[in-house]
Amino acid sequence: MPDFTSEPMIRLLCFGGVLAVMALFEIAAPRRRLVLAKHKRWFTNLGLVVVDTVALRVLFPVLAVGIAEIAAARGWGLFAVIDLPVWFEILASVILLDLAIYGQHVASHKVEMLWRVHRVHHADRDIDVTTGLRFHPIEICLSMLYKFVIVIILGAPAFAVFLFEVILNGTAMFNHSNVKLPTLADRLVRTIVVTPDMHRVHHSVIHREHDTNYGFNLSVWDRLFKTYTDQPEMGHEGMTIGLAPYQTDKPGRLDWSLLLPFKAAKPRDE
Repeated sequence: MPDFTSEPMIRLLCFGGVLAVMALFEIAAPRRRLVLAKHKRWFTNLGLVVVDTVALRVLFPVLAVGIAEIAAARGWGLFAVIDLPVWFEILASVILLDLAIYGQHVASHKVEMLWRVHRVHHADRDIDVTTGLRFHPIEICLSMLYKFVIVIILGAPAFAVFLFEVILNGTAMFNHSNVKLPTLADRLVRTIVVTPDMHRVHHSVIHREHDTNYGFNLSVWDRLFKTYTDQPEMGHEGMTIGLAPYQTDKPGRLDWSLLLPFKAAKPRDE
C-alpha cells in the first residue's frame, strides 16, 4: 500500500504549479479580453477555494483517498472481488471516475436542486484559470459524497484515486484557462483531452451551448453521449460568458456567490 502521508503537500504543489503556469500563459497568449476586474474575480474565486477546503476538512474526517484505503482494507468494491493486474485497476479506475464526474456534471445541469448550487460556477462573467476552481462549498461537499460512493463501488486503489484527483484538478484549471492554443494544437489535443476552446463553449450564455461539452478531462464522453459542440455560435471572441440573468458585477463578489444557491433560480435562456 503506497504511503499517502504526503498527499496534501503533493496536491498543493501540483495545484500551485498548474495555477502559476496557466496564469502566466493567460498573460502571454490571452484568448479573450476580460469583462470584470481581474483582482476582484480572483479574490472571489480563490476565496471560494478557501471556504471549500475548510468545509471539507470540518465535515469529513477522511476524503476520497482515505475512503479508498478503508474500502481496500475491508474488501469492498468490484476490484476487490475480481482479481486483475494492479496497473489495469489503476487505469480503469481513473477512466471510470472520469466518466462518473461527467455524469455528475450532466446531472448538475438537469436536476434543479443541483443546478441551484452549480450556477455559482456558471455565473462567472469571465472564464480563466480560477473559474476552474469556482465552486460553491455545498457543491464541493456533495461531489465528495458522490465520489465516496463511486470509489467504494469500484474498490478503486488509493493511488488511482489520488492520481485522478490531481489530474481532475489540473485539467479543470487548464480547460478553463483564458489561453489561445494554435488551431492545429487544439484539434490534436481535444481528440483526447478537453481544451480551453472546447470547454469555453460550455460557459456560453446561450442555454443550448452551456448544456454541451460537459467533460472536465477526457473529451470522449461528450462525443460518445452526443453532448459535443465544436465551436460557439458567436465565436470565441464574440460570445458572452456567464448566465443571462447575472450580467452585472455581482458574480465577482464573494458574498453574492456564497448566497446565490439560496436565491430563486431565474430562466437561463438568453
